[in-house]
Order: sequence, then C-alpha cells, then structure tokens
Amino acid sequence: MSEYFGKETGKLGFGLMRLPQKGNGTDIEQVKKMVDLYMEAGFTYFDTAFVYEGSEAAIKKALVDRYPRESYTLATKINAFMLAPNEETCKNQFYKSLERTGAGYFDYYLIHALMENNYTKYDDYHIWDFVKEQKEKGLIKNFGFSFHAGPELLEKLLTEHPEVDFIQLQINYADWENPAVTSRANYEVARKHNVSITVMEPIKGGTLANPPEEVKKLMKEYHPDMSYASWAIRFVASLDGIITVLSGMSNIEQMEDNLSYMKNFQPLNEEEQKIIWEAQRIMGNAATIPCTACHYCVEGCPKQIRIPDIFSAMNKHLGNGQTKEAVTNYEQVTEAGHKASDCIGCGQCERACPQHLPIIDNLKRCVETLEQ
Repeated sequence: MSEYFGKETGKLGFGLMRLPQKGNGTDIEQVKKMVDLYMEAGFTYFDTAFVYEGSEAAIKKALVDRYPRESYTLATKINAFMLAPNEETCKNQFYKSLERTGAGYFDYYLIHALMENNYTKYDDYHIWDFVKEQKEKGLIKNFGFSFHAGPELLEKLLTEHPEVDFIQLQINYADWENPAVTSRANYEVARKHNVSITVMEPIKGGTLANPPEEVKKLMKEYHPDMSYASWAIRFVASLDGIITVLSGMSNIEQMEDNLSYMKNFQPLNEEEQKIIWEAQRIMGNAATIPCTACHYCVEGCPKQIRIPDIFSAMNKHLGNGQTKEAVTNYEQVTEAGHKASDCIGCGQCERACPQHLPIIDNLKRCVETLEQ
C-alpha cells in the first residue's frame, strides 16, 4: 500500500455518475457550484468513470481547471466489457481519461464493475498488470476494483490480488442481507483481508431516500428534521474500514442536504442502530437477533448468562458491522464471567423465550464472533 494512501478525503464522496443536465449536456455551472460547496465543507473525493458519459470532461471544467491539483482526490475507472472490443481499446481508456480530465494522475483508479460474467476479460486483456505499471510510473497513486458479485468471487480476487489498495462495494442497510447483493458478506470478506473500502449505492439508487411508510415513521419520530437519505449514508459511514461513502448527487439541494449531516459526521448511536435494524426487518432483510430483552431467559439460567446483553453486543456486529465495538461491549458484559461459552445447552432459556428464539445456537454464534 502506498504512503499516499490515507490522504484525508472526508467520509462523503462526490459521485459523478448522475450530474445535473441542461439541454443536451451537463449543467456545468450548477456542477461548479456543487463542487465549491463540497470543497468549502472540507471534502475532496470525486468519483467518475470512463463510461460515465460526459462526466470526466465535466469534472475537468468544474474542478481540475479551477482548483490546485493537491487540493482534491480524483477516482476514475477502466472498463473491459463496455466500449472495449479488444485489449488495445481497453488500455487506451486510461490515456483518454487522463486527456479528458487533465488531472495529470489519478489518486484512485479502479478496474470497473467486476462480476461473474466479466472478470476473466480483465485477465484476458492483461489489465491488472497494466494498471500496476501505471502505478509504478506514478500515474496512479492507489488502485483497486469495484465489485458487483458475491463473497466467493471477492475472496478469490482478493486472494489472487493482495496488492490492491482498496475496493469499492455496494453497501446499504436495505441490502445488508439481500442474497442478490450480499452487502454484509462482501464487507466482511474485505475486512478479513484488511482492505479499505469506498462505498457505492449507499442510498440504493435513491430508493432509500423514500423508504416504506413504516420506516419513515420510525425515522421521523426520532429525527424529525433529518432526511431519509441521511440515515442511509450515516449507516454506511459508521462502518469500520470505510474511506468514503459515494453519493451520486444531481443538484445543489442534494449536495446541501448531504453536507448538512456529513460536515460534522457523527456515527449512528445505539438508538439509531436499533431503528436501522427495525427498518431492515420491515424491509425483509434483518440480520440481527430479534431479542426483546424481556430477560425471561436469564432468571432460570444455571450459568447466569446475561443472554439479552450478549445478544445486544452481537447485534452491533450483525446489524452494523461494528465488530470491534461488539467485542468491547461483550467483554464489558462478561467481565465477571458468565460467558456465552459457559452455556451447557440445557434448554431452559428456549423454553422461557416468548419469541421462541434458537438461543443456544445464537450463543454459539456469539462465541465464534465475540470471544477472542
């Protein structure tokens, strides 16, 4: 990993895929105003791609031509299956991106949108080696890939390419357990390999800016003045190992809303985490243990295990990926003993549980994750 990696960017990234349009092209004047607001707030990470029509040229006019090169970080991508009929045309995207942006070099460069049906094309075109060569020349400071598949392929790629500096994953609270997206599983693979993450689709293409009415009610009761999008972005930004969270902003209003809660970013507190878990349950993607903390299970436990408190710690891991916090919380809960591993499987707790939870199996999961 380069010494350059880790340059401060701020937890909000400016995604340039959905820029405002005017007439037959990009509304450059509005983009300039958005860039100015974003930079004034102390953020620096801009994300584009060769295949985002008009985006690289627009960011040259709105950013590169107007700000010192060292004041921002620019990411773009190389794509082997769109507009790339052969190896030469694919590699030429890199040089064309340099020309379009006028940036001189890229702070972050990504092999674009790896999936089961296309990842071998990047091997066929020798793109991994090509990108590493550009890094050796200083034209790329950090390289990685964006990813749209499951944890098995991600494990394979990170094992074969331990040299990557970062990866870009689709993560949002609605897709945390979605089998078609596998946000949590992919996140955990990345953390296992100690690879930092930039996040795309934190608002699920805008869907989470307008969640189901039941979810809206929960959020508005707790934070009447906060947008629904803010919950989605703060959920992801609260995870460990995140470089920045990309928001594809399309107008000044969206920029101002994002800046209102990300300029002085505060991670989700415990009450907010519980609201997200409930939102996941409502949307059919709950990962947490649905314990209501009634404590009926504790009264007759021969080992006096504080089951609800242990499950609360585990839910920090399951619901928000906050494994370090979960372990710390568990150690506090079990400081006097009575650990999950002390369970003898007598079944008293399960007989007492009004939610009919598989408590014994869940305690075993807690042992695997929390007892280190």
